[in-house]
Amino acid sequence: MAAIRVRVTGRVQGVGFRYGTADRARALGLTGSAVNLSDGSVDVEAYGDEPAIQRLLEWLRGPGAPGRVRQVEVSRPVDDSVAPPTFSIG
Repeated sequence: MAAIRVRVTGRVQGVGFRYGTADRARALGLTGSAVNLSDGSVDVEAYGDEPAIQRLLEWLRGPGAPGRVRQVEVSRPVDDSVAPPTFSIG
């Protein structure tokens, strides 16, 4: 299992970004979360197979993501031993 944490900046709050991200992640079989941060960015954690995580990252960087994504900043590693059972929105 792989795990990542991503900070997404741009116009990503108030545009359905977290819900779109959750839908996409669930369709890819990933678990994790998407949470609004006080600075206007969104924190995304994703757990699952590496190819599925890479497809989520491609989607976040592509034109299909809601809002206007300016930057997708990936930080690794995230402790994959605490993977949540679902993908939640916070």
